[in-house]
Amino acid sequence: MSPRVRAAAAAAAALLVVLGSAAPATAATPYTVPPVAGTLKPYNISSVYVAGVSSGGYMATQLHVAYSGRIKGAAVFAAGPYYCAQYNASRALNACGDNLWSTQLSSLKSYTSLWSGYGWIDPPSQLSGDPVYVFHGDNDSTVKKSVTDDLVSYYQHFGASVSYNAASSAGHAWVTPYGTGGCTATASPFLNDCGTDPQNAMFAKLYGSVSARNTGPLTGSLIRFDQNTFAVNGFAAGLSMGASGFAYVPSGCASGQSCRLLVALHGCAQGYNAVGTAFVDRANLNQYADTNKTVVLYPQATASAVNPYGCWDWWGYLGYTNYPIKGGPQLESLMNMIRRLAP
Repeated sequence: MSPRVRAAAAAAAALLVVLGSAAPATAATPYTVPPVAGTLKPYNISSVYVAGVSSGGYMATQLHVAYSGRIKGAAVFAAGPYYCAQYNASRALNACGDNLWSTQLSSLKSYTSLWSGYGWIDPPSQLSGDPVYVFHGDNDSTVKKSVTDDLVSYYQHFGASVSYNAASSAGHAWVTPYGTGGCTATASPFLNDCGTDPQNAMFAKLYGSVSARNTGPLTGSLIRFDQNTFAVNGFAAGLSMGASGFAYVPSGCASGQSCRLLVALHGCAQGYNAVGTAFVDRANLNQYADTNKTVVLYPQATASAVNPYGCWDWWGYLGYTNYPIKGGPQLESLMNMIRRLAP
């Protein structure tokens, strides 16, 4: 095992120590729909957005920044600025989780402009005016508030319209009315109930307005699809991605109505192989998708030798220096899914 691979594995292990245990948590909401085997197919998609938490939050920003011409807005829970780790596992821990080191925000802005000039990412001018919703909990010691503050500053530097919720007492988690954990907890499945509904504010920010969520039986279908089809190497496990991903498709979207697409990225130890469909069922996204004409794509990362806790690759654990730019293995695999759903 190379020194970089060992460092990446150690970083993932250290991150989970901070996160807490990852015991399976598969209980579903009263309104969940069982997944059915299927394939991703094109829908009448008008625009694409991305949301994520923790490693999924970092991955969401990578996707948004690299493909800002295609991704029209982002919602980020408990994460920091683009390219924060700079292909360095120690930086991922000490600058992008803890704040023992600086995030080097000015350098991250410079990399963004430089890489755009090379054509490695879309022009950051396309971030200007994009809606961005950012959430950080007071009891989140996994990603310190100053790190998330720098995410907000990063987006504002490039002209994005940012709404920042830093008033919650939440721990390190995705906060949802269907959470199984207490508000201040940092524990599996990292779905916390704080008696609030951040997704309402999130969708209102991304879409400009939002209809009340469906609190009754869901009307759409949850599709379980083969991620190998979309992996750039044809082998999802080789990219630390699960064999299966999920997509929730409201009935109106299935019948050809114009809909939006939201890509929802789970955090470390929160994918299907760790907690079942807990994030898919309880993130409070399908309920809003039903009433706001939105297809929700749930790609899945999974554990591997270099990624023992199923994080998304936001620090380069796969060993590819291009992980945060166009052509990055996981990033491009996600784009293949998006291109199928929204051609």
